[in-house]
Amino acid sequence: MVAASSAVLLLGISGWFITGAAIAGAAGLGAAQAFNFLLPSAGIRLMAILRTGFRYLERVGSHEASLKALANIRPALFAALVAAPPQESLSLSGGEASARLIQDVDALETLFIRLPLPWTLAAALITGLGLAGLAGWAPAAGLAVFAGLSVIAGRWSGARMARAAGAGLQARAGELKDCVAAFAAAGPELRCYGLEDWATKTIDERGRALGAMRLRLVTAQGWSAALQALILGIGVAVVIASASRASLPLAAMAGLAAAMTLESVAAALRAFHENGAVAEAARRIEPLLANAAPQAAPAISSPLICLGDARFAPGDRIALVGVSGAGKTTLIERLVGLRPSPAGAIRVGGVDLAEQAVGAARGGFAYAPQDAPMLSGTVRDNLRLGDALADDAVLWAALSDAVLDERIRRMPQGLDTWIGENGARLSGGERRRLSLARALLRPAPWLLLDEPTEGLDAATEALVLDRLGRRLNQTGQGVLIASHRSAPLMLCQRAVSISEMTSAPKALPAAPFARNAQCQLAV
Repeated sequence: MVAASSAVLLLGISGWFITGAAIAGAAGLGAAQAFNFLLPSAGIRLMAILRTGFRYLERVGSHEASLKALANIRPALFAALVAAPPQESLSLSGGEASARLIQDVDALETLFIRLPLPWTLAAALITGLGLAGLAGWAPAAGLAVFAGLSVIAGRWSGARMARAAGAGLQARAGELKDCVAAFAAAGPELRCYGLEDWATKTIDERGRALGAMRLRLVTAQGWSAALQALILGIGVAVVIASASRASLPLAAMAGLAAAMTLESVAAALRAFHENGAVAEAARRIEPLLANAAPQAAPAISSPLICLGDARFAPGDRIALVGVSGAGKTTLIERLVGLRPSPAGAIRVGGVDLAEQAVGAARGGFAYAPQDAPMLSGTVRDNLRLGDALADDAVLWAALSDAVLDERIRRMPQGLDTWIGENGARLSGGERRRLSLARALLRPAPWLLLDEPTEGLDAATEALVLDRLGRRLNQTGQGVLIASHRSAPLMLCQRAVSISEMTSAPKALPAAPFARNAQCQLAV
C-alpha cells in the first residue's frame, strides 16, 4: 500500500512541481526567485525513496511468502499421494505425478502473490482520487469512472480471453511431460523396434500443441494490454480536460496522478490473466489433497498371516506357485497395501486387511518387487531406503548376502557410485540383487520376494539362495517367494498354489509340495 501510494504521489507531485516551475520561470526572475523549490523537491525525493524501498520489501515479502507456501504444498501433495487408495495413486504415470508436483504447484504461486492486490488497488485509487480532487470534483469523478472501466475490462479479458488459454496451457504441458517421461523410459524398446521417428513426431505434436496454447494466452494478454492502454490514454485526457478550471500545475498533477493510478490498476489486473492456469492447477491438485495424511503404520502385535484357511508364522518359508496371471504378485501387493484386499481374503495379526487403513500392515514386511525400481541416486541412497540408519558394515553385509558386494567394490566410488536413472548403469540382474539387499536391510518379520532370481545365471542364483537361506536361519524371518523358477521354491517348506477362481478365497486340500504341505488359495 505504501509503495502504491508513493508511486501515485511521486508522479502527481512531479507534474505539479515541473509545471509550476516552468510557469514561474516564464513569469520572470522575481517569480522564479520567489518559487519554493526546496519543499516539493524534498517531497519528490521522499516519495522516490519510499516507493523504491517499499517496492523492494513488497517483492521480497510476497515472493518469500509464496515460495514458503509452495514449499509446504509439495510435501503435503506427496504425502496425499502416498495416502491415496492404491488404485488412485498408482494410476498416475510418472510424468503426470511430476506435472502435479512441479508445474501445477508452480501455477499456484500467482494465487499467493496477488493476495494483497485489493489493498494495493485501494491505496493507489484513494491516493489518485485525492490528488485529482485538488483540481476539482470533475477530475476525481472522471478518474473513478475510468478506474472502474479498467477493472471491468481487466476482469472481462481475463475471464473471456485468457482463462481458457491458461487452463489449456496447464493441460498441454502435463501431456507433454507425461509423453516425454513415457518415451524416455521406453527408449531402448523404441530403438529396437525402429520407432524413434514416431516417438519424435508424437513429442513434436505435443510440443506444438503447447506452443499454440501459449501463443493463444500471449495473444489474449496482448489484446488486454492494448485495451488497458486505450482506457488509460482516454482516461488521462478526460481528467486533464475536466481540470480546465483549475490552475495548470493542479491540472498536471491530476493528469499524471490519474495516469499512475490507472497504470497501477492495469498492472494489478494482469495477475488475473493467470486465473485459468490457477483454476486448472487447483482442479488437478485438490482431489489428491483430499486424501488424509498417512498415519504411521501401527506395530503388528502378532505377525501371523492367514491366507484363507492357511496360517503362517514368521520363520515359515512359503512358496507362491501358479501359472502366469494367476495372482501371485497381486497377493504380495495386497499384503503391502499396493492393492485393495477383498474382505476375508487376507488376515494379518488377526485383523482382516480389508478393514485396515491402506498400508497399515506394511511395517511387518520387507518387499523386493518383481520390477526392482531404483532411485536415481547412489548405491547407498537405494540401500538406505531399507534402513536409513544402517552403517557401511551393515550395508556391505546385505550386499554380500545378495552376492553383489564384489561388483560394488569394483565400482569407482563404491557405495557412493551413481547408478543412473532407475539404475540404468546396472544390469537387470544387478538391479534385482540390489533390490534384494535393500529388502534384507529392513527389520521386518516377513520377507516378500517376487521373482528374486529372475535374470541370474544358475551359479549366481545358487549362491544367492544359499546365502539367503543362511540369513533366514540367523534372523528367524519368514519369507513368501513368488517365482516360476524351481530353485527359489526349493528353499521353501510350504507352498500356496494360487489359482484364479470366482469363489471367495479359501484353502483347499492339494497334493504335497516337495516333502511338506501345500494349500490352494483362490484369489
